[in-house]
Amino acid sequence: MHSIIVVPPARTGPHDQIKISTGDRLAFGRAPAEGGLAIAHEGVPRVAGEITAHLAFWLLSNLSEDQTYVVENPEGAGEHIKVVPGRVDAPVPFEFSRVVLPAAGDLLAFDVWAPRHAFRSVTRSGLPGDMTAPAFALDRTKRYFAVLTALCEPRLRGDPHAPLPAVEQLVERLRPVWPKVTRSAVYWNIDYLAVKLRLRTDAETGEPVRRANEKKDSLVSLALRFDLVHEGDLRVLSATRCEVAG
Repeated sequence: MHSIIVVPPARTGPHDQIKISTGDRLAFGRAPAEGGLAIAHEGVPRVAGEITAHLAFWLLSNLSEDQTYVVENPEGAGEHIKVVPGRVDAPVPFEFSRVVLPAAGDLLAFDVWAPRHAFRSVTRSGLPGDMTAPAFALDRTKRYFAVLTALCEPRLRGDPHAPLPAVEQLVERLRPVWPKVTRSAVYWNIDYLAVKLRLRTDAETGEPVRRANEKKDSLVSLALRFDLVHEGDLRVLSATRCEVAG
């Protein structure tokens, strides 16, 4: 089972994602080894670095001679880490990460997802032994949860057969808590939710590529069937300040 997903720059669809499993390594650079992530820019070293998957987080090696890499948390209000030249296996704890490479006056970036982050209840009820891991680990402070809630909202409000909102409607619904929301950001989060909630991919099913509406319908069906989103969660769409509004 893959644990880390690398989303190349200027991707065109979900099939451009590179999925790596725990212990696997992915080289990146202008001319990486076969199967690596190629970044076509003269300012990027032939082998610029390496990503290693490790359960719910990943490690970054900076193999450049003189360039510091920055790993940003896009939802962390400026949170980031620096990986200096020559540093190997620097741990990256963010669920969403953006790796930024300086390249001859340009700043190039690609995303890394760690969708296997899990959350456990803080209550133990006095029972011995390990706690039970949840079937679906969702962080209600993240933008993806706001997107999922907005998708489910029409049916949460009492109409089980209400049509799902279009992406344009989602953008407008989310704007009060996420002023910089865009269509592409909503699509990005829908793609991420499909991974996070472990919907079977088109490659796994052998079926044609699913349209966005079909993916939305599958997400809403799963979320409501297993009570992943409740009516009380609608407050994330009207909060005056929360992480989804970053």
